[in-house]
Amino acid sequence: MTAVTTKRTRDPVDKNDGYRVLADRLWPRGVRKQDLVHDEWLKRVAPSGALRRWFGHDPERFEAFGKRYRQELEGNEELERLVEIAAERPVTLLYDARDREHNHARVLADCIRERLNQAT
Repeated sequence: MTAVTTKRTRDPVDKNDGYRVLADRLWPRGVRKQDLVHDEWLKRVAPSGALRRWFGHDPERFEAFGKRYRQELEGNEELERLVEIAAERPVTLLYDARDREHNHARVLADCIRERLNQAT
């Protein structure tokens, strides 16, 4: 199975990143479009604005956030696209949150991995 990893948008590019996908609804503040090395920007795979505001990057809400975000991802075409890509090659999900542990990209990566495991 191929790797699905997460990285902050400001982390250095690595040759093992594979297909780099910006998985944020909003463009990263202070980053010029030509400066972010990415293959695709999938806005609609990110959490809704309402869910993002409710979460507020509060670690105590992360578990509940993950459940709500997974519900939002049900039937999401961009998630399906990411699963297909990840079945073929490594994928790095780029996010702009400061917290490396409590962010939507980690939940999204887990969802992709679970889908890949179900397919095998």
